[in-house]
Amino acid sequence: MGKKKIGKGKLEKLFLHEKPAKLLTKIKEGNGTKYASILSKEVDCTYSHCIRILQEMESLKLVTFQKGGRTKIITMTKFGEDIAFALENVFRLFNRSSDK
Repeated sequence: MGKKKIGKGKLEKLFLHEKPAKLLTKIKEGNGTKYASILSKEVDCTYSHCIRILQEMESLKLVTFQKGGRTKIITMTKFGEDIAFALENVFRLFNRSSDK
């Protein structure tokens, strides 16, 4: 039996948009605690939009939420780290090609 497949095109649809890609790479940056309110400011989107994206990422097993009192702490999974790393490489390639 092979690996469980993620919904057809779900990852592609998610990361063809700027905010989700930036959000995932921001979560990967640094070792500090990540909260939706801070992340929404870092990627310049509304809190509610950020939460919707994060919930979608959670359903795709890219991030997990942990209760920290009244707030939820966002933690990246290994799969999420792999995707964020790949996105960072794509951004680097794009920036390098646009510098020419």
